[in-house]
Amino acid sequence: MEDRNITDVKEFILLGFSDIPNLQGLLFGIFLVIYLGIIIGNILIIIITKADPVLQTPMYYFLGNFSFLEICYTSVTLPRMLMNLLIQKRNISFLACAAQLCLILGLGGSECFLLAAMAYDRYVAICKPLYYLFIMNHKICVQLVIGSWIIGTPVVLGQTYQIFSLPFCGPTKLNHIFCDIYPILQVACGDTSLSEIFIYADVVLFGIVPFLLICWSYVRIIATILKLPSAIGKSKAFSTCSSHLMVVGLFFGSGIIVYLQPKSSHSSGRDKILSLFYTTLTPLCNPMIYSLRNKDFIVTIRKLLSKCIRSGNE
Repeated sequence: MEDRNITDVKEFILLGFSDIPNLQGLLFGIFLVIYLGIIIGNILIIIITKADPVLQTPMYYFLGNFSFLEICYTSVTLPRMLMNLLIQKRNISFLACAAQLCLILGLGGSECFLLAAMAYDRYVAICKPLYYLFIMNHKICVQLVIGSWIIGTPVVLGQTYQIFSLPFCGPTKLNHIFCDIYPILQVACGDTSLSEIFIYADVVLFGIVPFLLICWSYVRIIATILKLPSAIGKSKAFSTCSSHLMVVGLFFGSGIIVYLQPKSSHSSGRDKILSLFYTTLTPLCNPMIYSLRNKDFIVTIRKLLSKCIRSGNE
């Protein structure tokens, strides 16, 4: 710490993919297509879940909210990354970096708890079908969604304030594609062990706890499914859960690996790739996983397309 000058930081530099300058244009095109695919795909899910009365159920209510959350989550990181790739201006102000980190942590925690709420919904639907509409009434669904959005707000604000209250040493270059915790801690001066302890505590609270709740739900679900006498019934029950499990695996798998590593073992290249999984790949795959593996969705899409074709012919 004595050998490094503490600076009054006003901005950071997001290096992103600056180590491969010849591919900046190609990467911009790829991520632009991905971002448009995320926005269009998730908006279509929201529209479809609202348009068809058949889909006015708790499962699709959660899915519509999850799609809206995915749009918000992706929009925190991808537009800034696209701008950096396009105009090569990698500076981000101190406050903008703090706001980006706060939103990433807040929306990421909300996604964890919303995925847990969706797992609970499937547990009630399969394990307690006779009480499903009574337990998962509209009021409970709204409370679960609102709770998922706001449950981590105080902790996230406190975590962000604690990290950005640290002294920083120049140069403040973040070898990452967005303002994430560990790249910021790597340019902080002094002892950051307290910050790391808080990070692990947050990962347990907002990552491990929802993940364990999801695992508990699916242990009960699988036990119930295996007791079903009909092979068709088993297949149908598994199909309603498989899409959710795929999204859970993508999101939690990459996120927990990144945030549970000690700071010393972090690799910037590996972290960039893993961060793309939970900030980009999951939101992109969400519409495809749920639409292509869901018969109700396919039927509704066909009906909407038929209406569009008929109205166009008229």
